[in-house]
Amino acid sequence: MNRTTKGISFALVTALISGVAIFVNSFAVKAISDAAVFTLLKNGFAAVVLVAVAMLATRARLALPSGGRAWAGFLAVGVFGGGVAFLLFFTGLAMASAPSAAFIHKTLFVWVALLAVPFLGERLGLLQIGALGALFASQLLITPPTGVTWGSGETLIAAATLIWAVEAVVAKKLLAKVDPMALGVGRLGIGLIVLVGYVVSTGKVDAILALGPAQWTWVLATGALLAGYVGTWFAALRLAPASVVTSVLVLGAPITATLAALSNGTVPQALPLVGYLLVAVAAAAMVFVTARRAAQPASA
Repeated sequence: MNRTTKGISFALVTALISGVAIFVNSFAVKAISDAAVFTLLKNGFAAVVLVAVAMLATRARLALPSGGRAWAGFLAVGVFGGGVAFLLFFTGLAMASAPSAAFIHKTLFVWVALLAVPFLGERLGLLQIGALGALFASQLLITPPTGVTWGSGETLIAAATLIWAVEAVVAKKLLAKVDPMALGVGRLGIGLIVLVGYVVSTGKVDAILALGPAQWTWVLATGALLAGYVGTWFAALRLAPASVVTSVLVLGAPITATLAALSNGTVPQALPLVGYLLVAVAAAAMVFVTARRAAQPASA
């Protein structure tokens, strides 16, 4: 198994975790109504889990950034990707319409692909471009634009999505020399400082103290899923092209829909169902073309 194939395997695991996490989070946000407090606690526990895994998984010292430029990128991933983007996203989520929020966030793979070509030197063939187009079309079927509006909330969500897209490019460059686990801990740990500052400045500390056992259970469950997501995400990003990794992550949508259908006993309507099928086909095409291209130099 070459590097790209290993990266795609990690991306598939990330997509599975993402699909489950979105389903679980839909219940957790109802139990903990304050999004900032929920995000702070969930991210904090995820950081603790990653630190524990890093200490148990390796006896060697994790590779950290070397040089001022690398440290600047490392800090940027934590401050913006792990802190500011989360605040923008959840603040916007409280203001935006549900269809708008879902559609804007799901365009992340498009922005990563657009940035990966000039800044990471990734090549996209016609079949890969076609797969990306099919993925975008699938989002139109799953979340029809008829209910999409634009306002301050949508602007904040779009800003968060663009920050995460830029973060993926910066992280991809850093991961050439920085350990994925170290970057994951940095993202959550540094971002945690930003989130703590926000929660304290807005006077929401009392909301943390008021949480009961059931709410803390949701924090631990979602935090554990986030730790798995971040760890496998950076591992995938280190080995496979960023455009492919983010495209594979879209597979989380049909996983969430399947869990929701099993929970509610209902089947998605025809158009979303076609959209989920198109996601699977397009992601499979993207993976096949990329894996085949990566295997060609080895066979030659």
